[in-house]
Amino acid sequence: MGKRQFKAETKQLLDLMINSIYTNKEIFLRELISNCSDAIDKLKFRSLTEPEMLENGGELSIEIEPDKENSTITIRDNGIGMTHDEVVENIGTIARSGSKEFFTKLKEDGEESKAEELIGQFGVGFYSVFMVAEKVILRTRAAGIDPSEGVEWVSTGDGHYTVEKKDVADRGTEIILYLREDVKDMSLTDEFQIEQLVTKYSDYIRYPVTMEITEEIPEEKDKDGKVVKEKEFSVETKTLNSMKPIWLKNKSDVDDKEYADFYRHAFHVYDEPFDIIQTKGEGTVEYNALLFIPTKAPFDFYSNQFERGIKLYSKQVFIMDKCKELVPEYLGFVKGIVDSPDFSLNISREILQQDRQLNIISKNVEKKILGSLKYMLENEREKYIDFWGEFGRAIKAGVYAGFGMNKEKLQDLLLFESSNDQKMTTLSEYVERMPEGQKEIYFATGKSRDSIEKIPQMEMLREKGFEVLFFTDKIDEFTSTILLNYKEKPLKNIAGSDLNLDSEKEKEEKKEKREKLNKESKDLLENIKKNLEGKVAQVRLSLRLKNSAVCLVSGSDGISINMEQVLSEAAMSDMPAPKASRILEINPEHALFEKLNTLNESKSEKLKDYSELLYEQALVMEGIMPTDPVDFASRIADLMTSAK
Repeated sequence: MGKRQFKAETKQLLDLMINSIYTNKEIFLRELISNCSDAIDKLKFRSLTEPEMLENGGELSIEIEPDKENSTITIRDNGIGMTHDEVVENIGTIARSGSKEFFTKLKEDGEESKAEELIGQFGVGFYSVFMVAEKVILRTRAAGIDPSEGVEWVSTGDGHYTVEKKDVADRGTEIILYLREDVKDMSLTDEFQIEQLVTKYSDYIRYPVTMEITEEIPEEKDKDGKVVKEKEFSVETKTLNSMKPIWLKNKSDVDDKEYADFYRHAFHVYDEPFDIIQTKGEGTVEYNALLFIPTKAPFDFYSNQFERGIKLYSKQVFIMDKCKELVPEYLGFVKGIVDSPDFSLNISREILQQDRQLNIISKNVEKKILGSLKYMLENEREKYIDFWGEFGRAIKAGVYAGFGMNKEKLQDLLLFESSNDQKMTTLSEYVERMPEGQKEIYFATGKSRDSIEKIPQMEMLREKGFEVLFFTDKIDEFTSTILLNYKEKPLKNIAGSDLNLDSEKEKEEKKEKREKLNKESKDLLENIKKNLEGKVAQVRLSLRLKNSAVCLVSGSDGISINMEQVLSEAAMSDMPAPKASRILEINPEHALFEKLNTLNESKSEKLKDYSELLYEQALVMEGIMPTDPVDFASRIADLMTSAK
């Protein structure tokens, strides 16, 4: 028997692989099936010029044979097989001198954390078997040579292996794994478990993966309970993989039901997809992609626990479940599969080497999804509105993220409620409806449509006939800080201090009136501001109000009042949120203004209570709870009881 010893570096590499690289031991089966598939591919390629290679081998296939009694798993194929020299030379390259170069490179980089990335360059996936096996026997015979020229390779992963000639009747390779004691709880000899693993990792391998399945036929009894037919067992060969990658089929050959069934099966969901996107790339990078936009957002979609990503395959071999690099975060709701032959994979087939190819595919996938959403918006509006209700916040977050790098791509997909009617509108539709002379896009923030429609600042906008967008989502105002303008029309918060709504003539008239009123009410405004010290930056009279007595507006510099509330809710206890500059505006045409003047002229102490009540009333209209609700209620009660 030809006993050989691994080199010291090779033994070190083997130990590293077994103990450090793989986090999921079950993928050894995927590695072996993939190697079998590669061997059959090589045979088919050789048969193009040497058709005799396919003689006497039967149907090209991969067989799995579990043996519970002996705790072994056997995997065999009838592919190209190997000669004695090829076994020594190529069985994962770990058995030759590549190990030394590996460790030299590892040392140069100065960190073992790059081990996975580097090992991928040496093609040693076969040795994943030692994660689960204490002993491995490999028997093989190359196509076209005599059975007596077969080879048997044996190793326990302890630094030694043997390789010798052996009679091997059939072309191809057979690998027998003697399972380790510490992996028995993985049930690797269980037929159902093997079937599950093949479905998960190798369902779309091009060749049938078969296994003999034993089914129990229960005994039969007559009406008196007497056994008339003993229990029997039947054995049948079952193909475990589908071999039918739906993403490789022509769209015309797949109906909606087949797509929907695949969607539910592959992603363990129960809804129907909103949209199905099938695309392919050719040329610089080849790939096939099948993507689904779900009907419902996952319950944890807007939480930190949600993991986005697209399933990744290479030549129909499952690589990873959630490849984040294939889809931007704002499209994280998309489910799907990308299959490309252009990826060089590391030993675990989990880490990709070619960032460039991945980036090209990612950009093309993103463009295709956005094109599908745009089509839905323009041609299936009600369907898009339903989509927006589930995932609109993600699109708005995409505008805000990345310092506006996605603004141009996403701004035309945004939807908002507005004062125009009960329907939602795009920014483009808003601009098309703008009357002549309107230079800005007006928006208002609030918790709901109803609450915004009642705020005092809406009064003048209605009078002028200007449409207002309703920002009812917390992220809306963040998005507006990135948008800033649309088609050269600035976005303007109506809670700002100066809306600039009047004509030049109206501005002049109001300026004169405001100056006159402010001069007459200077003492009153100063006293109210003094009573509200620390709460407002300014108190002034407003000519924008029609029916309301008072309102709060934000200063021209800094954040808005609504933004302050949003940031406050998200702020950490040791990092308080920034404060908005608050301006209290009072309507001089309201009956309450006369009352305030009377209290001020009589130097009544009640002016302080009225000042507080005015401010807290303005807070409530902004949807903000008064600082001291009990005190606020007490002031209201006192006012009610003192009224004549």
